[in-house]
Amino acid sequence: MSHVYDIVILSDDRYIITENPDPSKTNGILEDRIVQTAFEKRGFKVGRKSWSDPEFDWSSTKAVIFRTTWDYFERYEEWINWLEHAGKVTQMINPFEQIKWNMDKHYLRDLSNKDINIPETHFIEAGEETTLSELIEAKGWRKAILKPCFSGAARHTYKIEGEVNPALEKTFQDLISKEAMMLQPFQENVVEQGEISLMVMGREFTHGVLKIAKPGDFRVQDDFGGTVQDYVPNKEEIAFAEKVVGACEPFPNYARVDIIRDNNNELALIELELIEPELWFRLYPKAADVLAASISI
Repeated sequence: MSHVYDIVILSDDRYIITENPDPSKTNGILEDRIVQTAFEKRGFKVGRKSWSDPEFDWSSTKAVIFRTTWDYFERYEEWINWLEHAGKVTQMINPFEQIKWNMDKHYLRDLSNKDINIPETHFIEAGEETTLSELIEAKGWRKAILKPCFSGAARHTYKIEGEVNPALEKTFQDLISKEAMMLQPFQENVVEQGEISLMVMGREFTHGVLKIAKPGDFRVQDDFGGTVQDYVPNKEEIAFAEKVVGACEPFPNYARVDIIRDNNNELALIELELIEPELWFRLYPKAADVLAASISI
């Protein structure tokens, strides 16, 4: 079969339209361009499409790579249907089954079972009958974080201190009637030291950043005023990130490993991003070359 493209860089509708871009769009479009250039230097014929483009025939590309598909958690049903269809007709990078696994934060439990340290985590399954107040009291946590098992951009992420207020209890009940949630003790070092993101391309650590929440907040995302700076990790941090990625099956082509020092001052995995993480290629463009070299289609 002849293909129009060797590889299509996946974005979403907002990042395909390039007129009057805000800073987030500017960065997303720039990073997609860096990735495209890296692939083209290796002789790949590259396109860039929104994952939800109704006109594009996904069988006309040998592979797709997930990059700025940053609306998928807002369009869940549509996204799942697209994944199921496209996964049957083209190669996915990272692989289809790995994408599905990484969409659900239960993957943290899987990695914990493979000797990866994570903060203590209590999963509340959809439809479970409990209250947030009961859970907090049973755990004895003075501060806690509640978040969905399927989320992005800190969607429905709440910090709890002291008694649970009635409004949050109602929100919690509404959420668990439909989706699984997770509860963790608040990790003080997220505020005091920030969150480290280490990028691994192929089997190789390439670069890192430190994400710091704005004063008075705990969310490090720039949507909430967080800042990012270059970070040079030590050997222990690099080894931890490579151990996390090595615990995945198969070995992903790219990964962002978000780590902190937990409340026991041990390195701990906060999130492993294998779908569409911001990888800060604009800070270290060579990482895109390492990524491109790892791709076989």
